[in-house]
Amino acid sequence: MIVLGILFFIFGFVTWLNGSLIPFLKVILTLSDFEALFVTFAFYIAYTVMALPMASILERTGYKNGISLGLFIMSIGSLLFIPAALNAEYALFLLALFTLGTGLTLLQTASNPYVVLLGPQESAAMRISIMGLINKSAGVLAPLVFTSLIFSGIGSIDDLKTEDITLLADKLILPYIVMAVALSALALFVKYSSLKELHYEKDEYDDTSIFSFARVVLGAVALFFYVGIEVIAGDTIGLYAQGLGFLDATALTSYTMVFMVISYLIGVFCIPKYLSQEKALIGSASLGIILLLGVAFSSTTSHSISEILWGWSGVMPLPNSVMFVALLGLANALVWPTIWPLALDDLGSHTPKGSALLIMAIAGGALLPLAFGRISALSGDMQSTYLYGIICYLVILFYAIKGHKMNSWSL
Repeated sequence: MIVLGILFFIFGFVTWLNGSLIPFLKVILTLSDFEALFVTFAFYIAYTVMALPMASILERTGYKNGISLGLFIMSIGSLLFIPAALNAEYALFLLALFTLGTGLTLLQTASNPYVVLLGPQESAAMRISIMGLINKSAGVLAPLVFTSLIFSGIGSIDDLKTEDITLLADKLILPYIVMAVALSALALFVKYSSLKELHYEKDEYDDTSIFSFARVVLGAVALFFYVGIEVIAGDTIGLYAQGLGFLDATALTSYTMVFMVISYLIGVFCIPKYLSQEKALIGSASLGIILLLGVAFSSTTSHSISEILWGWSGVMPLPNSVMFVALLGLANALVWPTIWPLALDDLGSHTPKGSALLIMAIAGGALLPLAFGRISALSGDMQSTYLYGIICYLVILFYAIKGHKMNSWSL
């Protein structure tokens, strides 16, 4: 569990660093909002392109060596940020992000089945919630660490001189060198650790295509829309607040992550003792719809809701509409932990393929935020564009009510 916890911390730190990278690269490379969201696209599309190849690698290397290899691939991706920063080259940044995503694809495909199979199926969501708690705690830290390291001694991000922009790009180098060294060291640690290998017995379904398992395919579809809306909530809050003239927009992903951490804590203590995985998923989807209505129809200037939540803590309040984006973390956190065990239940030797299919669904984090950015650009109104996210929660709600019960495609 300790090794898995470290891995999930890395997932969160690297993934949610993107929320800070988007407004950062927008400034130093002079990008539009739509172009800046290709940061998200390049990172998450790796999950679709590389999931099946990575699953094939796992069959040859085994899960333990696969995790080690994934960490080495991520270290290479981190090093690619050096020439990208030195040359302020957009394409190199995208290549570095794709490489990081490739390494994470291998790690995610290998690690999630470990957590599901560590104990009883009905408590799997609780175990994944613990990992999610670690993951999103890293998500809280990543934007704060990034902002403090990169923007120390720099004025407003929206009012930078040419020399400031050059200094910003150069300051990106050292953190990614440190990240590359840390990832390489962890890869060696995992390779020589006592982490057990996963083995699956052959069963009567061995010759059956993974696509014949309806609940797995529908689970992947639900995860596609879930990851899309999760990334929209975490990675666009900075752009949205920046457009409203809010200062320190690069750190706002941490607000969304804080609420995800709170929701994970609820999952840890309530599933399965007080709340079933199915009901947790229904509640998450329903809450998401309500919060998106709050984003679209609340004030962009008033701070009343934010002051109630943050006023006592000294945390900077947000406009109501931006606060509702942050609150989406409450709705999103328990979706991943509940879908995985529901989709992988009793798959036997098909578990690795089922895991790869679910990992491919992370492509929703590449495609849906890009669609969000395009719609927002065409409409000129990011606030109302959040309403399209209701589609995501409706798909999740269908899976919670019916999709996870479908063992075949016959109705």
